[in-house]
Amino acid sequence: MSLTPSDLAAYLARIGYDGPRDASLTALSGIVAAHATTIPFESLDVLLDRPPRLDAASLVDKLVRRRRGGYCFEHNTLLWQALDALGFDAHGLGGRVVWNRPAELPTGPRTHMLLRVALPEGDFLADVGFGGLTLTSPLRLAVGPEQATTHEPHRLVEAGDEIELQVRLGTEWTRLYHFSLQPQVAVDYEVANWYTATYPDSIFRHNLMGARPTPDRRYALLNRNFTVRYRDGRTERRELVDADDFGRVLRHDFHVELPPEDVQLVWQRLGS
Repeated sequence: MSLTPSDLAAYLARIGYDGPRDASLTALSGIVAAHATTIPFESLDVLLDRPPRLDAASLVDKLVRRRRGGYCFEHNTLLWQALDALGFDAHGLGGRVVWNRPAELPTGPRTHMLLRVALPEGDFLADVGFGGLTLTSPLRLAVGPEQATTHEPHRLVEAGDEIELQVRLGTEWTRLYHFSLQPQVAVDYEVANWYTATYPDSIFRHNLMGARPTPDRRYALLNRNFTVRYRDGRTERRELVDADDFGRVLRHDFHVELPPEDVQLVWQRLGS
């Protein structure tokens, strides 16, 4: 499950992390912040009919060496492998997304991945793969209190026999996902990843989603709609006009260099 020493060094260089490398809250916080603000969330490969692979070699090649992004299974598996190599006691959890999901719909599948990390201070959650509201700080695994992050405040609330993560946007609390404390193993994510990337009705099969936070804003891409949300409350929105515009946004705002032919293919998919 661990990254090799050379792959770990490449990963830490990729995210620009040069802090402590012990299994501490300080190190976890620094790694999570660096990863979340450097490696973008993006679902380009699903629209290109290239189901993501979750083995360490594939993740390092794509997210580290080719400087691409990915979605939750890729981000959090790579983080898990890095934390394991650093000596952290971490394991995977599974979640059901409720963000923007009408309450009258049946319960959705467990298709989100997050991590539980045990530290001397207690257990913490780490999640660097939740798109436009990706956590930029670890959260203490404690139901009830509002918890500050480097971006929006969050809290955990009871949701039946599961726990719900919520975020405060302005004055309102927004539901994000439910999760169980039942540990997940690699094969659980292989199944969920395959479903998410190939099931005909999967939201990722019909929509492009991209996101990257910076210290003072969040960039978000939903199909041809590009949004910048600033921490001071300002929001800028516009529709991308053509494939060249799309490619520029990928390069400049998401730091993704996609081959020109792939930019054209995705752009065509977004217009179909």
